[in-house]
Amino acid sequence: MVNQRGNFCVSTRIHYGLGSLEFLSELDIKKALIVSDPFMVKSKMIENVTKQLEKGGIEYTIFSEVIPDPNVSVVVSGVAMAQNICPEAIIAFGGGSAIDTAKGIMYFYTCINGPGQGDLKPRLIVIPTTSGTGSEVTDFAVITDEKAKVKIPLIDKRLMPNHAILDASLVRSLPPAITADTGIDVLTHAIEAYVSTLASDFTDALAEKAIRLVFEYLPKSYQNGSDDEARVKMHNASALAGMAFTHTSLGINHSMAHALGGRFHIPHGRANGILLPYVIDYNSKEEKAAARYAKISELLGLNFISEIYAAKELRNMVKKLKEDLDMPACLKETGISEVEFLASIEALAATAMKDPCTKTNPRVPTRDDIENLFKKAYYGG
Repeated sequence: MVNQRGNFCVSTRIHYGLGSLEFLSELDIKKALIVSDPFMVKSKMIENVTKQLEKGGIEYTIFSEVIPDPNVSVVVSGVAMAQNICPEAIIAFGGGSAIDTAKGIMYFYTCINGPGQGDLKPRLIVIPTTSGTGSEVTDFAVITDEKAKVKIPLIDKRLMPNHAILDASLVRSLPPAITADTGIDVLTHAIEAYVSTLASDFTDALAEKAIRLVFEYLPKSYQNGSDDEARVKMHNASALAGMAFTHTSLGINHSMAHALGGRFHIPHGRANGILLPYVIDYNSKEEKAAARYAKISELLGLNFISEIYAAKELRNMVKKLKEDLDMPACLKETGISEVEFLASIEALAATAMKDPCTKTNPRVPTRDDIENLFKKAYYGG
């Protein structure tokens, strides 16, 4: 299970803690492109960024066309703006959609301008306003093909941020439902990284810490959004899990969640949370995967008499956490029509099988396996 040969590099400089946004005023640049969504502008949350840039005498342009499940058209529009202003930094401000959009803009802007741009290549600075995606420290992005109704994962070193600013003051007002969805996303990242076929001692350390932080601090963040300690810990957990999975990739939990999001537009973290107990059960049929889940159970202080039993205890602990967060237990509870879902299962399974995350799942799935998992996740039980 654990790969004995590989490499590990954390190239993103992380600025963490309350007040870390002040780093923006210290940037040695003249022009920046801020990528965010309309709500951030309308609510004036964007001023957290613009005031720091103004303090540093930095000119900025705001691209606020970000939408949930960002698509190719939005990215193309952002690239056009970047081409027009030639920014020295692209600043992503928001949740996963804003970050993915900014990464997509960076990727295609770099492709258009060609390699070897050196200092002309913009710095990518990511400021997450949710504690979930971990995208601030990964070379991953997900862009939706609106015509094919599928999510396309992009994996490229050009998508790795130069700086991540983890200022938990930005997530104090995050609604409980979004806190739950994004927090479960962190847990899924960490668990999938831990059981990935590319896991190592280095990624294990990051994933283990993230898992422990989620179980301790996610319920506190959900119950009291003003709990600064809990918010800081969950913000850190998101980045830790992100650093783990950017080296290990993920597994079928994410492959299936990507497929669901592309077709039914379920929030990504919610889809991951619904699938997670069923994926743990499925993967546990593979002996080495069961042993890895058992180590997580041991880490959390659970008692068990066998590795299979330990994996089931972990599954039950995940289910209990979801109950505490008032999250749906199955896909049917999200309001997806049974007729529409059953008619889509073959397409969903085909999409999931092609997803890059499937390659590092600890158990090699068949298409029938994925279809059956989708059915179990829909009906529950």
